[in-house]
Amino acid sequence: MNYLTYANDTLSLYSQAITRLNQSLSESFNQAVDLILNCEGRVVVAGIGKSGLVGKKMVATFASTGTPSFFLHPTEAFHGDLGMLKSMDVVILISYSGETDDVNKLIPSLQNFGNKIIAMTGNPHSTLAQHSDIVLDISIEREACPNNLAPTTSSLITMALGDALAIALIKARDFKAEDFARFHPGGSLGRKLLCRVRDVMQKKLPIAMLDSTFSDCLNIMNEGRMGVAIVMQDEQLKGIITDGDIRRTLAKFGAQSLEKTAEDIMTHQPKTIVDTAYLAQAEELMKEKHIHSLIAITEEGKVSGIVEFAS
Repeated sequence: MNYLTYANDTLSLYSQAITRLNQSLSESFNQAVDLILNCEGRVVVAGIGKSGLVGKKMVATFASTGTPSFFLHPTEAFHGDLGMLKSMDVVILISYSGETDDVNKLIPSLQNFGNKIIAMTGNPHSTLAQHSDIVLDISIEREACPNNLAPTTSSLITMALGDALAIALIKARDFKAEDFARFHPGGSLGRKLLCRVRDVMQKKLPIAMLDSTFSDCLNIMNEGRMGVAIVMQDEQLKGIITDGDIRRTLAKFGAQSLEKTAEDIMTHQPKTIVDTAYLAQAEELMKEKHIHSLIAITEEGKVSGIVEFAS
């Protein structure tokens, strides 16, 4: 049996629903973004079932992109978790029908606390919509589920609108990659954007002199295990010898390569980077120049290390 037809139908329905959502966005979206931007507290998201799962994803995206937020389970809220709220928090309540009992039971308490409420619902005439400050429409024509029951298209639209809010907030706050990295220090992005070259560079360097023989250069490169030799003279950087330099020399001179010195085979004026630069800057330069090893230097121009990236 070929199930691709079902997949194609589902994705086509999703595409149409996203287009419809895009065309239906109104001033209420701008109002929601402004409300969150001016919020002196946090964004609190609450929902039950699939709406709750989407809400947790929204919270994760908000929190990692500069909007402090947390998820509040509506049922747990009535058993003490309402104490997590502050009056300055903005609360997003998610219910497609707008009549989810556990969600709507939060409304009197939120109004009593003074919280502003953003409703994400598919029913603009629902109890939830009528008692909210701002209503974001997540209505759909039908679910992708063949029985039009399981939350599928509606979950997608809710998540898409949540992402749209997050992106609008990123733009409004001018939230940079460096800001994102601060919330992800353990990931590869955090390492690239927060670490500096001096934090990761190799400091034990394979050094050759201008008059080092071809064989000496090979030994230095092998012992250094970096595939390069840095050519120095009187503590000044003169060049770099890479595996590519070795191959080109052998291809051009054959056995006569043994008669060559480091000065004959090295790459003059090698690329360098100040060791206080961010690792991301080093990687960008290496990708641009198509090199795998980059010499790090101090502010005074002295060689301090070498940084490598796998291709």
